[in-house]
Amino acid sequence: MQQLSFKNRIASNYIITTALLIFVVFFVIYAIVRFSVYIKVNNDIKTEVTKHLKEIEVKENCVLLIREKQWKKIQFNKVDISPAFIQFVDELGALVDKSPNLKQKKLNYYPEAVNNVLFDAKLEKTAVRQIQVPLYQNTKIIGFMIIAMSLEDSIMVLNNLFIILVVAYPLILLVLFLIARFIVGRSIKPISAIIQTSNIITKDNLKSRIPLPINKDELHLLSNTINNLLDRVENTLEREKQFTSDASHELRTPLAVIKGTLEVLVRKPRSQEEYKEKIDFCVNEVNRLNQLVDELLLLARFENQRQSLKIEKVSLNALFLDVVSRNSTIIKEKKLECEAQFSKDFYVKTDSYLFSLILNNILTNAIKYSKVKGVIDFDIIETNNTTVFTISDSGIGIAAEDLEKIFDQFYRSKANEHPEIKGTGLGLSIVKRLCLLLQIDLEIKSKENMGTKVILTFTNKPNTKTYE
Repeated sequence: MQQLSFKNRIASNYIITTALLIFVVFFVIYAIVRFSVYIKVNNDIKTEVTKHLKEIEVKENCVLLIREKQWKKIQFNKVDISPAFIQFVDELGALVDKSPNLKQKKLNYYPEAVNNVLFDAKLEKTAVRQIQVPLYQNTKIIGFMIIAMSLEDSIMVLNNLFIILVVAYPLILLVLFLIARFIVGRSIKPISAIIQTSNIITKDNLKSRIPLPINKDELHLLSNTINNLLDRVENTLEREKQFTSDASHELRTPLAVIKGTLEVLVRKPRSQEEYKEKIDFCVNEVNRLNQLVDELLLLARFENQRQSLKIEKVSLNALFLDVVSRNSTIIKEKKLECEAQFSKDFYVKTDSYLFSLILNNILTNAIKYSKVKGVIDFDIIETNNTTVFTISDSGIGIAAEDLEKIFDQFYRSKANEHPEIKGTGLGLSIVKRLCLLLQIDLEIKSKENMGTKVILTFTNKPNTKTYE
């Protein structure tokens, strides 16, 4: 079975709800009209009962009409839209007298009917509303006064009303469906724009955006959300393209250097010293290539790492000593001093392994860009809500215009001016990524030829205290 379109489904749901509402309204209208008609007839009959009870008297077990000739003349000449039929019967239901307007007809007496209660009956083939009023002499019933009025006109009105409602019901629903379909079509027009835009968007064409509706409703929010999603996708793909381009370039450079060195090496016989020099050079390039691959794998590994974090109580003092110990050889070679301003043992809640990678990358950069016999300071300050870890060096610093770019992958500030300093430009990208992952605020302050300060801020959660 073919499904209805979104527009038709909305219109159909609206019509189903409206149909139920209209049905209830029509039913209430019919019930009110029927009730009003019967109330009118009932009141007229009760009025007749009251009036005619005053026109009779009971004597010696007989019902006598006061001014009988005058009464019959009035009843004969009386012209009503709904005339009352009056009939007197004895206690057994035998006819005693009747109004002239009954002519050859007579009202039926129903022994089982409840006295003084109105009910529907038949006058031959004519529907009537009837009441049977007992007539008493002392406490004994000596007969009944039967009064009835025709329901033919009322039934005709009710039947006509029923037919009108039955015919109007589907026509109204049909008209409402067409109107609802038209209005819904105009209301969901932005969805067509979304579909058209989505169809022309490919990986090679991410510039198209969905036009925003004029009304700031849910469709405006949906269109704006999709546009924001497309912006993020486009930015991600651009970064991926740039990353792939930069990575291939960075990987190609050491490979080209190694290839060129080996080609020169095999052109003619060399001395042992020349072989050793060229081989050591190639080994250094291979080591650089390994470091680059490791850092690229690290970036890829922690792209979606949040679910596998191992958060635990970590000693900042111990991590500092561990990172300094791992880099002790190069620290000694450059005759650097690492000074720690720790007043006590400090603890934070974080992932020990990932935070050690952050510290190692920061310390590696500080060592790399520090001058010989320079100083690297480590400091920790603790407040009620934060723990701030600071690493400062007195190296060559970073130019102010480069501070916003240092977290870009493969970016190295003024690398051509310092060819002796080797690197891949991925260290701070890794630091930034891991800080976002661990929810650590990262800030870098630097001035050229004066040094760099890296500030790591841990925000203590409301229910988490700092361990001493």
